[in-house]
Amino acid sequence: MKKHGFSLWNILGLSLGVMIICGILYPLAVTAVGQGLFNKQADGSLVYNGEGEVVGSKLIGQSFDEPGYFHSRVSSINYDAAGSGAPNYAPSNPEMIERTIQDTERWLDENPDVPVRDLPIDLVTNSASGLDPHISPEAALAQVPRVAENTGMDESTLRNLIEAHTQEPSLGMFGSPGVNVLTLNLAINEK
Repeated sequence: MKKHGFSLWNILGLSLGVMIICGILYPLAVTAVGQGLFNKQADGSLVYNGEGEVVGSKLIGQSFDEPGYFHSRVSSINYDAAGSGAPNYAPSNPEMIERTIQDTERWLDENPDVPVRDLPIDLVTNSASGLDPHISPEAALAQVPRVAENTGMDESTLRNLIEAHTQEPSLGMFGSPGVNVLTLNLAINEK
């Protein structure tokens, strides 16, 4: 009778084949497909200024503090993509209350023409990752008076820019409309 079984060499050969397929061939194939079909996304959805310099990514938020630009959401990690996340504070947490009060006071200082009751909540709250590059269209529109005053641009021009940079929900139903703050501010630079 012939024994059926695997020898040590068969097992090692099979293991080596699986490692080559899973560790080398598959990653190379996925990289090739990604670069071939989705080049911009595979490279990080980079955004370039008018001189062709990389100024950021469409996927990672940035802080904008100058009054002539639209401001992003609050980020408790200062938009550091090395470690995304946000504190999981309850609304009653004293640190959360203090930070929200400070952000609201800063809003009133920077936007005296817009009452606090019209302050969109996404301008004083974190996203879950702390890296969200989008604000709601309402948050962008609330900033129009300040940006217009500091850039000399007409408010209707700024509203048109916001409308042009508003991304609708995926497939028309997944998510909420959002405005990418980086691309919106670059459009201001181009005007």
